[in-house]
Amino acid sequence: MGKINIIETSLEGVLIVEPAVFGDHRGWFYESYSERDYFAAGLTYKFIQDNRSFSAAKGTLRGIHFQRADAAQAKLVWCGQGAVLDVAVDLRRGSPTWLKWEATILTAENKRQFMIPRGFGHAFLTLADDVEFCYKADNFYDAAADGGVRYDDPDIGVDWGAYFPGYAGGAGLVLSGKDKTAPLAKDMDAGFIYTR
Repeated sequence: MGKINIIETSLEGVLIVEPAVFGDHRGWFYESYSERDYFAAGLTYKFIQDNRSFSAAKGTLRGIHFQRADAAQAKLVWCGQGAVLDVAVDLRRGSPTWLKWEATILTAENKRQFMIPRGFGHAFLTLADDVEFCYKADNFYDAAADGGVRYDDPDIGVDWGAYFPGYAGGAGLVLSGKDKTAPLAKDMDAGFIYTR
């Protein structure tokens, strides 16, 4: 019980995870995480912190976030309620996919997860009202190491409008002050180096 399906993306190490879901006339059940099955699939992260967030409005955009240096985090994320566009951005200098991004839609219905290794920025855009977002991290949150890149950085070019029709230069989005004023990638260094 509890085997998972792994789908590779265009970014090395960024993976879509599909857990096995068991349903009948009563509803459904699935293992949102099993160390045994994830390790068997090569996802040998030791998660030490679970987080949940709630976003009341459709069009809430959180990110692009990361933590620097020894505080860097790998994340396994999913949507417990509602729907999000989830985005990973390669911030590893020297990587062949530096500043490239990958996205997937996570919903309470599809129960997909997104595995985002250290060295990547993370963001999500809510596609519905009343969204609960969940994730596991392999390192503790450290406010002093907190970093971000502008959600609309032209060198990254995330196509938010493809998923949020009302989007036009940020119009209609719900953003924090921190995310509105985050630096562009060319003006900051996340401190991640590609080591292959």
